[in-house]
Amino acid sequence: MSSLPKKILIIEDEPRTAQWIKVYLERAGFSAGKAGNGEEGLKLARESNPDLILLDLNLPRLNGIELCRILRKESDVPVIMTTARGAKEDKLKGLEGGADDYMVKPFDPDELVARVKALLRRSSRAEEALLTCGPLEMDRGKELVRLSGKTVALSHYQFLILKLFMEHPGQVFTRIQLMEQALEGSPDIYDRSIDAHIKRLRKLIHSDSYCPIETVYGAGYRFQC
Repeated sequence: MSSLPKKILIIEDEPRTAQWIKVYLERAGFSAGKAGNGEEGLKLARESNPDLILLDLNLPRLNGIELCRILRKESDVPVIMTTARGAKEDKLKGLEGGADDYMVKPFDPDELVARVKALLRRSSRAEEALLTCGPLEMDRGKELVRLSGKTVALSHYQFLILKLFMEHPGQVFTRIQLMEQALEGSPDIYDRSIDAHIKRLRKLIHSDSYCPIETVYGAGYRFQC
C-alpha cells in the first residue's frame, strides 16, 4: 500500500502566487492547501496538522513572524518563510521567529520543491530520534529527556541506561547486560554501581502515578511503558 502524500499548507495572501505554488507541489506528489491570511492560516494549521508550512512574511490580519511564533509554541511543524523582501534583517527576523528556512521571491519552483523535500527529510530524521512512554519523552539526538514537558537533568550514564530501557520496553536486563549494552563496558562502572544509577533515575522520573522502572528480583531491571 502506498503511503499518503505529505500535506503542505501554503499561507500566502497573493492568490496567483499561492496557486502556482500549489500546482508545482501537487505535481511533485504533495497534497497542498491554501490560506489567504494569517488568521485563516493559523486555523487551518491547527485543524489539518500539515507536514510542512510555506509561510509568507507579510500577511494581513496576523503577520508571518507572529504566526510563526504561535506555531512554534504549539508544534514542531517545519516552516519555510517566503517574502519579496531580501534584506538580511528580514531573513534574521524570520529565522529568529522560528522558521526553518527562508526563500526570497521570486524563486525557482524546482528549488522550492527541493527545499521542501530536504526539510521534510530532516524533520523525519528528528522524529525518528524521539522516544515516548507516557509522560516521558527522550530525544536521542540531543540527549534530552522531558517528563510532562519539563526537562530532566540526567548524567551521561543515566541517559544511556534510560535510552536502552526505552528502546526495549518490557525486556529484563541484568546488571551485566546494562553495563555491556548501555555503557559499553565502561571501566569506571561495576555491577553494583548500576544499582546506584537506577536509584537516581527513579528519583528523577518516578512519581506516585508513574513508576516505569521495575526490579525483577533475582534477574535485574525492566522498563514498563
